[in-house]
Amino acid sequence: MSHSATPLLDRIRDPSDLKGLSISELRSLADELRHEVIGAVAQTGGHLGSSLGVVELTVALHAVFDTPRDKLVWDVGHQCYPHKVLTGRRDRMHTLRQEGGLSGFTKRSESEYDPFGAAHSSTSISAALGFTVGRDMAQPTGDAIAVIGDGSISAGMAYEAMNNAGAEGRRMFVILNDNEMSIAPPVGAMSKYLSGLYGSPFGGLQQVAEGFEAALPGPLRDHARRARQMVTGAVGAQSTLFEELGFQYVGPINGHDMEQLMTVLRASRARATGPVLIHCCTVKGKGYAPAEQSADKYHGVGKFEVATGTQAKKRPNAPSYTKVFGDALSRMAEDDPKIVGITAAMPGGTGMDIFAKAHPKRMFDVGIAEQHGVTFAAGMAASGLKPFCAIYSTFLQRGYDQIVHDVALQNLPVRFAIDRAGLVGADGATHAGAFDIGYLSPLPNMTVMAAADEAELVHMVATAAAHDSGPIAFRYPRGEGEGVPLPQVGEVLEIGKGRVLQLGADVAILSFGAHLGESHKAVKVLEGEGLTVTLADARFAKPLDRDLLHKLARNHRALITVEQGARGGFGAMVLHDLAQEGLLDGTLAIRTMTLPDRFIDQAAPDAMYADAGLTATDIAATALQAMGRAKVSGRVI
Repeated sequence: MSHSATPLLDRIRDPSDLKGLSISELRSLADELRHEVIGAVAQTGGHLGSSLGVVELTVALHAVFDTPRDKLVWDVGHQCYPHKVLTGRRDRMHTLRQEGGLSGFTKRSESEYDPFGAAHSSTSISAALGFTVGRDMAQPTGDAIAVIGDGSISAGMAYEAMNNAGAEGRRMFVILNDNEMSIAPPVGAMSKYLSGLYGSPFGGLQQVAEGFEAALPGPLRDHARRARQMVTGAVGAQSTLFEELGFQYVGPINGHDMEQLMTVLRASRARATGPVLIHCCTVKGKGYAPAEQSADKYHGVGKFEVATGTQAKKRPNAPSYTKVFGDALSRMAEDDPKIVGITAAMPGGTGMDIFAKAHPKRMFDVGIAEQHGVTFAAGMAASGLKPFCAIYSTFLQRGYDQIVHDVALQNLPVRFAIDRAGLVGADGATHAGAFDIGYLSPLPNMTVMAAADEAELVHMVATAAAHDSGPIAFRYPRGEGEGVPLPQVGEVLEIGKGRVLQLGADVAILSFGAHLGESHKAVKVLEGEGLTVTLADARFAKPLDRDLLHKLARNHRALITVEQGARGGFGAMVLHDLAQEGLLDGTLAIRTMTLPDRFIDQAAPDAMYADAGLTATDIAATALQAMGRAKVSGRVI
């Protein structure tokens, strides 16, 4: 990309270079930065809309505060692309979300300007308070500034942090980046409350907290004070929620007006003694018409043409697992009025948007509130409904106590549809579904399934709908299915029963989940080495198909388990059962193939599984080693 059109940006090596720029120059720099981000994301794909919405805010924050001594904590981190450009990473933006390249989120190991890594929402205020206490206990850190969106601040953890920060009374800053749009339109009372604040007759004014009015030009001072009093209730009326929590409230201000931003941020930095919340209104996708006009504001995009915004999409060979789930659940709900859907701010990502179109009154988006969503589903199940709680594996971790205490302990039939199981590609380690097998399988009353292909997923939706005796979960990966024919109606599977796809005598490969296709390729390699192989699909990690497992163990010299999950999952369940049964006391060679005990950085999914040692060649090599054979005979799959 030519930088001739970015004369100001070309002068910025790090944020210190912003200090001497005028308001007019900062405005021009923001324009250049916006075009730079659009050009970079057009090459790589990524989170565009959220980044475009904070361009002016990013420039102003770095111009006013002293990063990296002052700690700028971006909530989620998907809006950090302008921040990365300004903090010495401009020349690597073309590597964004690529193997070996820049993360799509903030990452401590990447830059001293990323003081706290993120990718899940609603953590920034807690982290910023931690830095604040560090400062007050003589650690070498300055002010802490959390930037959190209106969707993220609806989560309980944000309120817990604000309540604690307000009670502590320490000097820190929270920027509420309010664009009325998180991943999906934010839901609930908080969204209405924020909309009301700047939808009032005073919403366009700078309602600055007492103590900040002095920073305004004289003629505006009294007017702003009166406006603030009317909005925040400083003279007898009810104060804002944020003030009740102990924060000084400033705003709402226009997050694209550089003069407003600089005035308020400078005044806040100069005068704050305790916690301050600055309410900053922005437009997601600002400055790029295709993003502004899109329903999702280009939240997450593939590569695209800058001139038109047209995204490059390869033609899929098979429907995505997510779509298969949404379609299957919608069809089942036509005949079963008790089926309801729940998701946590991810209707499109989970396929629940499909269900919502078919059954709008039976789909509930709880916002970024996984803990609430799980217990909400438990209450529905206790009432006699059939809730399908569709949450990504990586986000379901956030509701784990509720899964244990509110669902499993009470044996309530909540159906967990777990999308993004396994490794997910460009989003990297933060979004990988590595741990759900391990964290669900130990729970009493829980049934845990994994779909080997999209047809199996349809069967598992039907199985979950029919399973009223307790909680049940089924996991499936991101992306396209295997291209197998889809049944119109799912078959209700027998709980705890796997299936054998082919029989052999030497090696048994027992696959759990969507690595069955890779396991099948490994079988072909092993057959080329003169071995006969049994290939089985476990279907269930809990309860295990013990009859099938024991036959495989007794009738083969080697048993290989394969799963798209971390250690402590399906393979661990198998080992525990075989040990209890005494089947590890003899000559059986058993190997469990899992994700390695480390986090795997972003790359294409195939490359990530190669890094993890879970390719067909790896499976075949593991089987040969277990059989006492050295290696695959130079075959390329």
